[in-house]
Amino acid sequence: MEKIEKTESEWREDLSPEAFKVMRKHGTERAGTHDDFPKDPGVFTCAGCGLPLFEQETKFESGTGWPSFYAPINPDAVGETVDRSFFMRRTEVHCARCDGHLGHVFPDGPAPTGLRYCMNGVALNFEPQD
Repeated sequence: MEKIEKTESEWREDLSPEAFKVMRKHGTERAGTHDDFPKDPGVFTCAGCGLPLFEQETKFESGTGWPSFYAPINPDAVGETVDRSFFMRRTEVHCARCDGHLGHVFPDGPAPTGLRYCMNGVALNFEPQD
């Protein structure tokens, strides 16, 4: 997959201030900010580059206040790194194409994977299925 690289000023121009803070500075949006995502069939894409990341069918209500999924569309669509911020050890999830910070993955999700991809809603766009 070809990487998308932009300068900080290009990212600031292309993203909303909140999306820039989350995706380029590894911030976290407030819980409950994006509970308005449609429930219709479709795909959640990266807000930074449009890469398809998660299908609606894999979204579930985790009770955390952030959009949660049990699997990405393609394992190669997301990358993972160790995040040791806030005196914790977590697994950060980022877009494989633009390296935008998406959220974290935890081992407490539902079957069939047992994973909970806890994403920042501002890092995702929803594209309805045609």
